[in-house]
Amino acid sequence: MTNNCLNCNEEIKGNFCSNCSQATSTHRFSLSHVLQHDLIHGIFHFDTGFFYTIKELFSRPGHSIREYVQGKRVKHFNYFATIILLLTINYFLKKWTKIEVADLYDQTGLFKVLKHYSKITVFLHVPIIALASYLLFKKSKQNFTENLVLNMYLLCGVLTISLILPFIMLFNDNKEFLLGVNYFLTVATFLYVIIFFYQYFSVFYPKKSQLIIRIVSIAILYLLVKVVTDNILNMIGQRYLH
Repeated sequence: MTNNCLNCNEEIKGNFCSNCSQATSTHRFSLSHVLQHDLIHGIFHFDTGFFYTIKELFSRPGHSIREYVQGKRVKHFNYFATIILLLTINYFLKKWTKIEVADLYDQTGLFKVLKHYSKITVFLHVPIIALASYLLFKKSKQNFTENLVLNMYLLCGVLTISLILPFIMLFNDNKEFLLGVNYFLTVATFLYVIIFFYQYFSVFYPKKSQLIIRIVSIAILYLLVKVVTDNILNMIGQRYLH
């Protein structure tokens, strides 16, 4: 028995259209389908989707993203969608915290900018670090765009770590304790960046001494670029946002 593809109207046999690859099981939307398949399977399924990507980012971060760049892409959640979802979670967590995150720091201008433009500013340092990793790890023969993609996934991991602070702030408003947590998260982020890049580029550098020097350099650069970017945004926020 043959059918016509609902997407391109090509005559099809089997489970997928040979012209556009849409599944033959495609059918009209129903509430149960949206809830059970599109929501549960698309985002919360542990074999693919958002939680799979987060799990991989903290169990084998560099290895899994290198495999993604090299072509194993079916299971991973899109990096842009992951970042937007993490920013949304962060937004709602901050709505319910006992104190404002801005109250912990002397950077009121920065938080004014983040309040209105977080979906833009979160990406500002990525092209800079991507260029740095492209130049530092040229032996890997990863082009600039591939470095851009791997750094987008690195950002996903870093944003996940940053969720720990507002989560703790749901239950605690002690500023000294929260500043200690923030210091711990800064160290954790630094170590995460090292692990991520080490795993990603380890297969390209048999001599580990060469690799380690580059890894430590880019991890330090990552934090410096983030600090400089935040200070610039803080000045912009203080001068132009009221």
